[in-house]
This record gives sequence, structure tokens and C-alpha cells, in this order.
Amino acid sequence: MANPWRKLIFNIYMGFYCSTIMPQMYICSQFSMSSIDPFNNDPGAFPGATNGEPFPWNQLRLPSTVIPLHYDLLIHPNLTSLDFVGSEKIEVLVRDATQFIILHSKDLEIMNVVLQSEEDLRYGKPGKRLNVLNYPAHQQIALLAPEKLMADLRYSVAIDFQAKLANGFEGFYKSTYRTRGGKTRIIAVTDFEPTEARMAFPCFDEPGFKANFSIKIRRESGYVALSNMPKVKTIELEGGLLEDHFETTVKMSTYLVAYIVCDFNSVSGTTSSGVKVSVYASPDKWSQTHYALEASLKLLDFYENYFDINYPLPKLDLIAIPDFESGAMENWGLITYKETALLFDIKTSASDKLWVTKVIAHELAHQWFGNLVTMEWWNDIWLNEGFATYMELISVNATYPELQSDDVFLDVCFAVIKKDSLNSSRPISNQAETPTQIEEMFDAVSYNKGACILNMLKDFLNEEKFHKGIIHYLKTFSYGNAKNDDLWSSLSNSCLGDFTSGEFCYSDSKMTSNTLTFLGENVEVKEMMTTWTTQKGIPLVVITREGRSLRLQQERFLSGVFKEDPEWRALQERYLWHIPLTYSTSASNVVHRHVLKSRTDTLELSEKISWVKFNVDSNGYYIVHYEGHGWDQLITQLNQNHTLLRPKDRVGLIHDAFQLVSAGRLTLDKALDLTRYLQHEANIPALLKGLEYLELFYHIMERRNVSDVTENLKHYILRYFKPVIDTQSWSDKGSVQDRMLRSTILKLACYLNHPPCIQKATELFSQWMESSGKLNIPSDVLKIVYSVGAQTTVGWNYLLEQYGLSVSGAEKEKILYALSTSKHQEKLMKLIELGMEGEVIKTQELSSLLYTIAINPKGQQLAWNFLRENWTHLLRKFDLGSYAMRVIVFGTTSHFSSKDELQEVKLFFDSLKTQGLHLDIFQTILETISKNIKWLEKNLPTLRTWLLVSS
Repeated sequence: MANPWRKLIFNIYMGFYCSTIMPQMYICSQFSMSSIDPFNNDPGAFPGATNGEPFPWNQLRLPSTVIPLHYDLLIHPNLTSLDFVGSEKIEVLVRDATQFIILHSKDLEIMNVVLQSEEDLRYGKPGKRLNVLNYPAHQQIALLAPEKLMADLRYSVAIDFQAKLANGFEGFYKSTYRTRGGKTRIIAVTDFEPTEARMAFPCFDEPGFKANFSIKIRRESGYVALSNMPKVKTIELEGGLLEDHFETTVKMSTYLVAYIVCDFNSVSGTTSSGVKVSVYASPDKWSQTHYALEASLKLLDFYENYFDINYPLPKLDLIAIPDFESGAMENWGLITYKETALLFDIKTSASDKLWVTKVIAHELAHQWFGNLVTMEWWNDIWLNEGFATYMELISVNATYPELQSDDVFLDVCFAVIKKDSLNSSRPISNQAETPTQIEEMFDAVSYNKGACILNMLKDFLNEEKFHKGIIHYLKTFSYGNAKNDDLWSSLSNSCLGDFTSGEFCYSDSKMTSNTLTFLGENVEVKEMMTTWTTQKGIPLVVITREGRSLRLQQERFLSGVFKEDPEWRALQERYLWHIPLTYSTSASNVVHRHVLKSRTDTLELSEKISWVKFNVDSNGYYIVHYEGHGWDQLITQLNQNHTLLRPKDRVGLIHDAFQLVSAGRLTLDKALDLTRYLQHEANIPALLKGLEYLELFYHIMERRNVSDVTENLKHYILRYFKPVIDTQSWSDKGSVQDRMLRSTILKLACYLNHPPCIQKATELFSQWMESSGKLNIPSDVLKIVYSVGAQTTVGWNYLLEQYGLSVSGAEKEKILYALSTSKHQEKLMKLIELGMEGEVIKTQELSSLLYTIAINPKGQQLAWNFLRENWTHLLRKFDLGSYAMRVIVFGTTSHFSSKDELQEVKLFFDSLKTQGLHLDIFQTILETISKNIKWLEKNLPTLRTWLLVSS
């Protein structure tokens, strides 16, 4: 699944701110307490079902006494009455004798359940109707057998059910789109990850219960049906209905099942291995599918070769869904996407194109990591999402090197460090049981940190060994489930073979299967990597140089907690990482390596040096601080000849310096002094990183209304970056990095009311309006032009009108952002109202809309008030733990920086907790606000003085 929060973070880094009660049909008279009590001697431990009968299971996880083998599923959605009926036959294997079967079911009305034994099936006997109990708190039903089901026998469970098509974005739900002629069309689509297959059909809805699925879909003749597998035949039924039959799937988890009824058009191609790939979109957007097809064919070919495993299905469909909460979902053979994550047109900027390519790469990687090999339980979802995020880097670099995705990967790691450096972070592998807890696992820690520690491990093992290790992992656990230890074993075993040259190999047969020899030291892969997956946070490596000796010390890096704070020492206890360090020195470009396993260590250098830089190319997931004169020596080198340090090392230095400021380990003026060399910097990622922090400080000062610092910082940025601003063209020319720099620097220049920028943007906007919206403004400056145009009432109203008419998702995204930059609160409130209505502005856009309005100084209080006053209404649209709710809550509160605001937010969260509503992100937000307060108290005087000296 592609996380849309990543798109929001990605855009910021690119410079854009971006219980239904079941009818009591059966009487459970034969169901005695003794028959339900094999697990607990206390009958009171079992909950009550909706009909008052005792429910025979009291755990959130299903029992393993009965496992599914095959589902025969028939679904008939009615797109007029907006409901569906279904029937299924589940072939199950009873592993231990039992008198009940526990399944997941949510908001489904169970009409009838019949059990047939192997003997019944063999002799054509009708089978026995089963009594059904419903326990909505665990989203479970119990099927009660009249007699004990015997171990090692197979049974068939036939269930008839019905439900309404869901109104949200989960389960089997309705989605709508408007044609160019203004007609509203309805389609039906599924989205099951992580725990919503149970909303579409009763099932064993856990990743470990893999089975085969034979799916049939009934539809009207004006529609097409799609599912995981190719269609094998269509049967015409009475009344003109059609029934499509699809091939039986490979063995897979329920969350990967997918089916859609729509009236979309497609474009198709075939990979070199013969897999048919099709991209679907609504008819008016069909012309925007061609890039996705090209990218999918390229990437699927790449993955088949890279993994040395053929894609196991005969076809792969990618489809752009008009209403979709996440970025995309990797359903095996039928990948669903938000339109802006798949479609590509003339309004698509360089960063948009990179995003589309990365999301396609992410979901295709899941066809192996996640689908072929699935994590055993959701606590290890990072095995799916971390690998898919890591494979974006590998695959896009190989297939589209011109997109320069390697440079962007640094920000994947930098983004998660902001969360991971707070005490409220969590381990990569973390307990999750309830649906809300499971949903919260889909965050930056699973995606970004997971990818970053994999990249660090690849750099440690080397690319060849890491590559062989993941092939071993995929082949060993194909069509099954895996956990952390399985991955570490595979990556260790990858060194078996002809790896006798270089720094890594097995030393002798007596060593454990997880042990490698590294630079003469025994390195246990599992032991090392467990320190990264089972404890939260990120290490800080402190370097002290004394002559030719380097003293190393590791501690837990905590943003917003200073070493002199009383709580600091307690927060350090029991944290120790095995850190694969890399470093280079002024003496040569050689990359030196050392594994730091203890709190302190010492390295001896072979020659005299003037500086040392740890974490070469920022491949390691750790922050580095240089005690004594270490930072001064690096700053001197940057000012004298910055090219002696690698480009990624310069980016890493800027990042680490400002992170250390937030932890009280480096003064702000020192970090700002480091950025002075940027006037000579030609490396765009380094320029963008320095600019990012200056822009961040400007927005902090603007929101706090610190007018003198705001004004001085504005003049400093415009003066300091004037040569870069003046050389920008208002075009789409140049490399991807050139185009991203253009978008970022011109957006900031116009935001700071730089006259030449405002004049050019106003001129282009006027020409666009005069052309009735037909003028093609270069896509990389489109958001800038729209944002300037939105500052007048006429321009704002025209943009809103064009928003409703546009069929380009990329353009609509830019227009909506521009509309949210208005300085008029009544206009901002109108946008929120339209988002809540869900017609002109779709509900799926509400989370990002509230986020961007909250960033606007004129909208921050408006968004906060709206959240508090409309909490109940928002929960009707989005699940508590959903992406959308987390983005809304975080986006409207995390920028606060005063004690009064902190108290307001705390009181609001406390009121929710009394209602039983809690998210882990609440504590993250409170910590973030406290950090903001502390940063201002400590650094505002320094920033004010530094700007005065620099003016």
C-alpha cells in the first residue's frame, strides 16, 4: 500500500506544502457452556453475542483449529440500490476437533449457513444448517455445529449474506465520477487492507490464513468486472444480467482479494515474459494512462529479472479509482490507485512524474514482497512496506535513471527521523492487535525507517550479497508467511557460495548460520538488526578527535530533550545499537568501516587529518555530532572547497546540524554558519536542504507573528539566494533536479512577495484566464502561478470554477493548494465546507486540504476550530486510525508553538480519551508542540542576532 502521507511529506521536501445486529434466526439451545469452554475454566471469560447467548471465543485473533483452503465466492452488486448480495463456499480443514468455527464479519447480514462434510459432498447430501452468533466488538461470528467437527477432515461451509455498499473507502464501497457532460456515474470497488475483507464477505481475515479464491461477479451489460485473475467466461442470466467467472487465484491472504465493477476503458501491453498489463481509467481520463503502462511494463520486467522469480499471474491490471483514501493498494493482479498516483498528463510536474513512477514501483514490488511472501502478522508490516519503499529506490534508479530518485531517497530517511527522534516513536516491529492499532502501523516507521535500515544493511553487506539474500528469502517463503528472523537468516545465508574475496565471508563451519566475518570481527546479522527493529528511536554517534585517536560514543538521539534536562538520563537507559559506521577523512576518499557495538569505543587513524566525516553518503540511519572543533573544521572545509566532501555528505551535514540544534547539542548560529557555503553550491539536493530549513524558520516566525525576525529572514533569503532565483526560467526545461529547484525557489520567492516573481506569475495567470483556461502554463510553475492568482477574489473564484471542470488530477491538486493559500478566512471556510459535502471537492481530498489550510497563517486557527467542532462528523467519514484522520489531526495541531496552544490540544485529546478514543499520534503531537515551544525559547534570540549580523 502506498501511503498518501508520504506524498504530503514528499511534496514538502520538493518545496510544496503541500453494528449491524444479525437477525436472531437461530436458537442455540444445543450450545452448552461445556462445549465452548476448552480454553478457560471461567465461563464468565466469554463475552455475550448480540442475541444474549455466550460467544465461544474471547480473543481478537482467530483460533487455528480450523483453516481455510479455498473460497468459492459469488458477488452481485446493485449500483442502483447501492447494496450487494453474496454467497460463498469455504473449504476448510479442521486441525483439532471443535464444535464451532470462528470467522470475521463486519456489517454483513448473514442469511443462511450450511455445513457439508466430505461424506455429504461425496453422496450429494444437503448438509446441516448452522446456528450463527455475532460478536461485533471483535468483528467475529461463530458458526455452531450440531456435532463435533473431526480433526484432519475437510468440510464445506456455504454462507449467504448481504450488505450495503460502504460509503467510505474500505471494504466493498461505491465510488463516483462525473463525465464531461456532467453526469454522475457509480462504480463498486474493494479495498481490504488491513482488516476490511470482512466487510465484503465472511472470512478468515488474517494474513496467515492463506487460501485460493474462485470469484464470480454479476453485473449489468454496460459495465465490466475485474478481479485478481483473468476472466475465463461470461454467462448470460435471466433479466439481462451477466456473470463473469475468473480463474482461481494462487494461494494468498484475504486482504489481497479484489473485485471491481466499473465502466472504465483501458490500454494494454505485454511484458517480455508474456504477462498482459492493462491500465484502466474513467473514459474521460483514458488518455492519461499511457505513461503508467510504459512504466509498469518496464518495472515488471525489471523485477522479474532482479528477483529471479517470474510474476506468477497471467495478467496485471492497474486501475485509477475516483475515490481512494490511500495512494494505492497492491491487490494481487488488480492494483488500485488514487488517480493522482497513476495518471499522467501535460499538467504533471517533474515531482508529480517522480511520485507516479515511485508509487507504481512500490506496488509492483509488493507483488513479491507482501503478496508472494507475506508477513506473519501485522506487527511486521514493515517486511511488506519497508521493502516496497526500498525497492522504489532500486527499481526506479535502474529503469528511469533520469528521474534521479537516488537523491530523493535521503529525504525518505530524513522525514522519519523527525518522528523517530521523539520519545513517542515506536519500534519497527511492534505489537498490534486491534484494527485501529493495525492501521496505525502503516506509518513512516514501517515505510521509511524500514527502507532506510534495509539500505543501511545493503551498504554493510554490499549490494551483491544483499541482493542474493533477498532472492533467497523470496524463494524460501514463496506463497507463505515470514517474520523478521526469517529475513536475517536469508541475508546471512546469502554469503554461502563463492564469496571468498573482499571483506565478507563465512569464517568456518562452526559459526552460526547468522554469523558473518567482517573486517576480522564476527558480526551476527540477526543480533545486529534486532537492535534496529525491536527498539524505537535513532542513535546519536558522538565523535571526539584527539590527535590521531577518534573516541566514539553512542546514545539515543532525542529531539526536544536536552542533555541537561532531568528526564534525559532515564530516556537513555537500555538503548544500545549495533551501528555499522562508515567514515572518510581529509586524507583520502577511502571509505573506512567499523561496527560500534558498545556505548564507547576508540579508533586509531593511520595518518594526520584536518577533518573526519562519519556516515558516508548518509547510508547509515544515525545522527553524527562532532565534539570540540569537529564542526568548525568541517565548516572551514565547506567554505574553502566544499567539493572535497561528497554531495550526499554535504546534504547530510546540513540535516544533522539542524537536527542537533533541536536536541540542544549544537547552537543555531553554528548550523546557520554551515549554510553560508551554499552560495558556491551547485548540487541541487544540498541547496534544497539548506533552503528547506530557512523556509521552515520563516514559517515558524510568520505563524508566531514575530514580525522583525520574519522581515529580516525574508530579506536574507531573497538576497542570499538572488543569483539562484534570477537564473530560473518559467519553463519545464532541464533535468528533474533542475525542475525541482525551479519549483521550490520560485514558489518561495513569490510567497515572500519578490516583485519580479509576483509580476511574472500575475502575467501568466492573466493570460491563462484570458484564454479561458486553455493556455498551457509550464507544469513546474503551475502551482506557483495559481497561488499568486488566488490572492484576488476574481482569480480565486475562477480557479474554483476551473477546479470543477478539470479532468486532470494533477491540475486539480495544484488548484486546490492555490485556493487554500487565500488570506480570506471565509474563502478557506468555503473550501472546508465543500470538502465535507464531497461533491465539488471529493472527501478524499479533505485531509490534505485541512493540512494545507492549517499551514496558512490565516487558516491555522480556522482549521483547529473546525477539527474540534466537527470531530463527530469527521469520524463518520473516516475511521479513527485511518490515514485521513491521522493527517487531519497532525496537520491541524503539530505546528503550534505556544503553551496556551499546547494546553488547548491536551484538553481536547483528554476529552477524546474519556470517550475511549485514542491514537498513538496524540502523544507524538503533544511532544512536537512541546519541542516547538522549547526550540523558540532557546533559539529565537540567536536567530534574531544572527540575522542582524548577517544583514
